[in-house]
Amino acid sequence: MAALVAVGMAAGCKAQVAVPSAPEPLMTRRIEVLVRSQFNVPPDLELAIGNRKPSQFPGFDSLPITLSHGTKKTVLDFLISTDNKTLARLDTFDLLKSPNFSIDVAGRPVRGNPAAKVTVINFDDLECPYCARMHQTLFPATLDRYKDTVRFIYKDNPLVEIHPWAIHAAVDANCLAAQDGSTYWSFMDYIHSHGQEVSGEDRDQAKSTAALDRIARQHAMLAKLDLGKLDVCMARQDETEVRASMREAETLGADGAPALFVEGERIVGAVPEAQLWLVIDRALRAAGITPPGPTPPTTAVK
Repeated sequence: MAALVAVGMAAGCKAQVAVPSAPEPLMTRRIEVLVRSQFNVPPDLELAIGNRKPSQFPGFDSLPITLSHGTKKTVLDFLISTDNKTLARLDTFDLLKSPNFSIDVAGRPVRGNPAAKVTVINFDDLECPYCARMHQTLFPATLDRYKDTVRFIYKDNPLVEIHPWAIHAAVDANCLAAQDGSTYWSFMDYIHSHGQEVSGEDRDQAKSTAALDRIARQHAMLAKLDLGKLDVCMARQDETEVRASMREAETLGADGAPALFVEGERIVGAVPEAQLWLVIDRALRAAGITPPGPTPPTTAVK
C-alpha cells in the first residue's frame, strides 16, 4: 500500500537547466518551506535536505530530508520531479509487519471474554483525567454493550513528565496483576475514579505514592492475596515492565494517553462512546460478527 502526497511548486516560464545533484539555494528554501507548512513540522526541528538520487519512478528523483531535534534524527524519503516542479512524499506500509497488529499482550490481565475475536488495547495513564474518562466509557457501558464478543487489555503509558505518581501507580497495579487479574481491574477502577484522593490537596508525591500502596494493599486484603509478596513487589518498584510498555507505545506513535487500538485501528484520546463503538463495530463485522444493535448517533463538535 502506498500513499502519495504531491505538493506543486510554482514555476514560471524559464529555460530548462541541468538538474544539480543537490537543490540550488532558492529551490532548497522553497522545499523546506513547503515541507514545514504541508506536514506541520514544529519550528524547533531542524530540517536538512540531502542529495537527490535516481528513483524507481520515471520522471522523479529520490530526495532524502532529515528532521532532527538534539540527538534524535528521522530521515524521510521524498520524490522530486526531474523538472523541479513537483515534490511528493511516498509512504509504504508493510501489511504483514505493522506494529499495530502485533502489540505484545502476553501475561496482561483480560477483562471480558478471553477468547473474544476482537481485542481493545488501551495504553493507559492512571493519573490522566482523560484516561479516567475513557475508562468510565469502557466500563461498564462498552463492556455491557459487547458482552462476550470483545476483550479489553490495558498496557502502561504513564506520562511521567506531567504525572509524577503515574508510574508508581502502574507498578503497583502490575504487582496486583501478578497475583490476580480481577484485583488488578478493581484497583484500576478505583484509581480512575479517585485520582484526587491520591493526588491530595497539597500534591505531595510522597503522600501520593503512600496512598497508592495503601489502596493496593486494601484491594489485596479484600481478595485475600499474599500480602507479603505484594509488599515486596511494591517496595522494589521495578519499572522494567512499565518502561518496556512505554517504549512500545512510542514505537506505535502513541505519544499521549489514552491511546486505544481496536484490532489495530488506533483511537487517540478520550472520544465519545458513539465514536468508539463505531470502531468496535467495524472490527466485529470484519471478524464475521454482527454488532449488538444500532450505534447511537455521533454528536458533531461545535
